[in-house]
Amino acid sequence: MPESSADASVLVVDDERDVADVYALRLSDEFETRTAYSGGAAMESLDDDVDVVLLDRHMPEISGDDVLEEIRACDVECRVIMLTAVDPDFDIIDMPFDDYLCKPVQKTDLVAAIDQQLTARRYDERLSDYLKATSKLALLQGEKRVESLEANEKVAALEQRASRIRAEMDEALASFDDIDAAFKEIGRHPGN
Repeated sequence: MPESSADASVLVVDDERDVADVYALRLSDEFETRTAYSGGAAMESLDDDVDVVLLDRHMPEISGDDVLEEIRACDVECRVIMLTAVDPDFDIIDMPFDDYLCKPVQKTDLVAAIDQQLTARRYDERLSDYLKATSKLALLQGEKRVESLEANEKVAALEQRASRIRAEMDEALASFDDIDAAFKEIGRHPGN
């Protein structure tokens, strides 16, 4: 997982080469970018280094919908943003994407959507780590005397870890608030 947005890798998938190249070029100063010009090429390019996939829905041979299903079926942990000219319909309800943007998309909107997905990805991992740490602490607190817990260096380290993760999650939530405010400012908000 990237330490910052600049370390993140984005795979742009579109059968229209010019469109894929333009989006990749727009994003290249913010992220590491790759391009794939078909569904098959997307699956060949996809690996554990890809953090976010920008995926067109209408492609010949293998549709973006099918590529999305293949991505979710493999062991690659990445976020998927559908970036398409296809207006959403009720079929999107059951689709396992993380965001859906209708073309054309301005660079600032695209960067904000990618940043939101990177933040969500970091938050998910932190939440899992936090729950593991606090679960262990709760078990020990239920079984051990306070004095023995306070004297144990590993328990102290676990408490510090849980506190650090909690602070990181609070920071991530603040990032969501900042991103939410940016989306409201540009008029793109899930509630609109």
